[in-house]
Amino acid sequence: MPSYSIGQAAALLGVSSETVRRWADAGRLVMDRDGSGNRVIDGASLAAFAKDRGAGAHAVAEDLPTSVRNSFVGIVTSVRVDDVAAQVEIQAGPHRLVSMVTRESVEELGLDVGVTVTARVKSTNVHIDLR
Repeated sequence: MPSYSIGQAAALLGVSSETVRRWADAGRLVMDRDGSGNRVIDGASLAAFAKDRGAGAHAVAEDLPTSVRNSFVGIVTSVRVDDVAAQVEIQAGPHRLVSMVTRESVEELGLDVGVTVTARVKSTNVHIDLR
């Protein structure tokens, strides 16, 4: 079972190391000590905490039936439009998403830098790399 340092956990959760320490001190996140006495979090506990923390953060509205399960709420950081297509960049927490859409969609949705959006992703190809 992998274990993570406070800094590694903070990077994975998208928060500061101090926030991870506060969560541990408050009993929200379980930590142990390694052989050197350093505070560590086991991978299973960190995964469960991350899952609980993200629950409902990107929920699909009940009145919007959909098969899409990967939703990212974020802010538009760039819109590049040409005659027919547009490239829209979104920052959703630590995740940068880039989408190619039609110019018509950009205009109909009123997409511009600073607008809050939800990016919904459904893909037949998802690549996973071991870190």
